[in-house]
Order: sequence, then C-alpha cells, then structure tokens
Amino acid sequence: MNEATGVENVEKAIRQEAEAYRGDSDQPLAGYATVVGSYAALVGVGAFVARGLRTRGAAASLRPWDLALMGLTTHKVSRMLAKDPVTSPLRAFFTRFQGVSGPSELDERVRGEGGRKAVGELLTCPFCTSQWIATGYAFGLVFAPTLTRSAGAVFSAVAISDWMQLAYVRLQKAQE
Repeated sequence: MNEATGVENVEKAIRQEAEAYRGDSDQPLAGYATVVGSYAALVGVGAFVARGLRTRGAAASLRPWDLALMGLTTHKVSRMLAKDPVTSPLRAFFTRFQGVSGPSELDERVRGEGGRKAVGELLTCPFCTSQWIATGYAFGLVFAPTLTRSAGAVFSAVAISDWMQLAYVRLQKAQE
C-alpha cells in the first residue's frame, strides 16, 4: 500500500464515521474540528511564549478576587459578543437576524454550513465563547496583569449594573 492510498483510506474512514455520527443532522464536524484546533494552537502558542518569558509565578499570584473578576468579566464579555446588538456586525456573516430575545439581546440564527456554521455557532453561544474569553483573560493576567484587571473591573461593573437594571425593572413592574 502506498502512502497516498493510506491517506485516502484514513480520509474515507473519517468521513464515514462523521456521517454515522451526524445521522440526519447537519453538524459541521470538520468546522468544529477547525475551531477546536485553532483554540488549541492559540493556547499552545500563548503557553510557549509565557514559558519563554519566565512568568511561572503568575499563576501562583492568582487571588480569589482575580477569579471573581475573571468570572464576572467572562460572563459579561461572552454575552456581549454573542448577543449584544452593537456587536451584531461581528456575527452578521455567520447569522441571520430573527428579532429581540431579551433586554439588549438579539435572537439570531446561524447560517451557512461547514466552517461558517461552526464559527456562527461559536459566536452566538455565550457558553461557547466564554471558554475563549476566560482563556484570553488568563493570558492577560500573565502578560499584562494590571491592564487585564482594570479591563476586568470595567466589564464586571457593567455586568453588575446590568443585573441591577433588570432587578430595578422587575421591582417597578411588581409595584404596578
């Protein structure tokens, strides 16, 4: 068996397994694999660069407040990226506007297939984008901790403000 035939057999087996997994759905497994591979590559490069800078003490300096700030920031930025009307131009190539889904949030449907659909699903899912946001924040704490904590404070304050705005509206409606 030559090398080309071996590669063709592996590709054929992968396609068959993907079809068996998908069934009648249109899950873009190749697109998902590309997204996951991109994430892994970015994390690998970031870790390699961080190691080269000898920032080993950065993880040890993570305090409970850093984790709280990181959690609030990740929540706010992931929802902003995935649902905010102002960030809809970032999602427009991958989605179709459906309407409003909540206060200052849009309902969008993913469109396309393959990689386009996979990226669209990533960009419209705050649970999915949160992994990327949290990873970016963690690298920010390694490479630029003061700036990262400052940005985290801003987004955390906005998240808390959002919750207060929603509570205020709910209280007003309760009094009617």
